[in-house]
Amino acid sequence: MSSKTVEFEKYACPLGCKPDDDLVLKGRDRLHKLPGEFSVVICRNCGLMRTDPRPTPESIKFYYPDSYGPFVPAEPKNLVERKGLLYRTGKWLFRLLVGDLNINPIPPMKSGRMLEIGCGTGSYLHSMALKGWQVHGIEVSPLAGEIARSHGHPVDIRNIESVPNPQEPFDLIVGWHVLEHLHQPVGTLKRMREWIKPTGSLVLAFPNMGSIEFKIFKDRWYPLSLPTHLFHFTPDTIKKVLKSAGWKVEKIFYQKCFTDIIASIVFVLEDYLGETSALTQYFLNLHKNGSHSLLILYPFARLLACFHQTSRMTVWAKKVDQ
Repeated sequence: MSSKTVEFEKYACPLGCKPDDDLVLKGRDRLHKLPGEFSVVICRNCGLMRTDPRPTPESIKFYYPDSYGPFVPAEPKNLVERKGLLYRTGKWLFRLLVGDLNINPIPPMKSGRMLEIGCGTGSYLHSMALKGWQVHGIEVSPLAGEIARSHGHPVDIRNIESVPNPQEPFDLIVGWHVLEHLHQPVGTLKRMREWIKPTGSLVLAFPNMGSIEFKIFKDRWYPLSLPTHLFHFTPDTIKKVLKSAGWKVEKIFYQKCFTDIIASIVFVLEDYLGETSALTQYFLNLHKNGSHSLLILYPFARLLACFHQTSRMTVWAKKVDQ
């Protein structure tokens, strides 16, 4: 598929609001440098932001090349815990100063049946299987899905809309940065409601458009990720979206993430200094490779999290009786 064959569609607010939108910004694909200009609009009635017009379900594949991060093969973690005194002391001191940096927290619960939507190459499935969970995955990418399968995990490789209902309900359904990619998020959440036990939990993570980082960087904000992010949630609008699908938010975690700021600075430097400038390349390498020197920035990330201003959030939800 070439950029000339990509088709776009207009799409109304999925919460059923009357057409009444304001333009938030125009942006481009900064991650893969693919062509096109894309608009983000906000519904004046409910405040939900969305990419509109957007690539159709058939055309969106053009913006997911094989180099897309979740599709890149990665060795599953074996969860080997280092027990050395120096390591444990350093870990204790770090948690004392910064807190727990677990970006994928789930409710305290016994292991059972778990479904991961958009499981990629299966790293999270593998880590949960090692903890005693009976894992299942859904992945739209044949490349990533086959890698996940190669580790011995059952993965449905197709669009979630075409996945049949499970034979048994799940105790836990997770989606790490998936909901914002879906063309029909409300419909998908309604299906998830039918797939989970009455006592089960839904855990989702996505960018926080209500953060100060978005207000500062705007179209250069790294988690904006146009045009693959079709919806852009704030804490208020994700509650409305989940409620419309029969879910109730129990808790929102604001992830202590600072690396998105580094990546957003890269986009700013690319615009003003060019991609090949020494300063741009320095921050790009800092973002890609990480550095222990960045750990000194995490107390600031913890402060931002206290004020609900970090770039990413994780939501726990339960289905409500209807």
